[in-house]
Amino acid sequence: MKPKKVVVSDMMQSNYTYYLTEATGKNFHAEFNPEITPKEMLELGVFGGKYMTDCSNEFPKSWYKNAKLCHKFHDPKLNFFGVNASKPLAYWRKKEWIYPEDPRGWFQWYCRYYMGRRSVDDDRQIKRWKAMRRHIRQLEIHCGKTNWACRPRQRQALLHWAYDSRKI
Repeated sequence: MKPKKVVVSDMMQSNYTYYLTEATGKNFHAEFNPEITPKEMLELGVFGGKYMTDCSNEFPKSWYKNAKLCHKFHDPKLNFFGVNASKPLAYWRKKEWIYPEDPRGWFQWYCRYYMGRRSVDDDRQIKRWKAMRRHIRQLEIHCGKTNWACRPRQRQALLHWAYDSRKI
């Protein structure tokens, strides 16, 4: 595949350039097996609908067609489980979990990875994604099969990390 150049200019990045070197949705790291695509996540309702509302020029228009978005503010009612399961961006910055290439964090990294970008941050982000599995085990121990009323914040957080907690 010939690398495709992507130039980003949105509210958080100006003239940031990266290259897509893999086919969309293909050739993921062997230990990275997300259960939900970025498009599906946006349609289900994640991040209170506020996440990446100004990025529609970077990603496929189809991702935004049925996305649950709120351009003005974070609205937990738009989340699939109807609860807030997010920390503010300032919290993530303080923990030094935000890298300059992806100033919005993990989901932005995942969207770009899904589209075919590979970066020096991939191993770290995949390790963070794998660490979320501990929440799956907690749901299995404490909740019945598909009991969506049990631990909705934990279920929503798993959706934010591309785990399909509707099936747990």
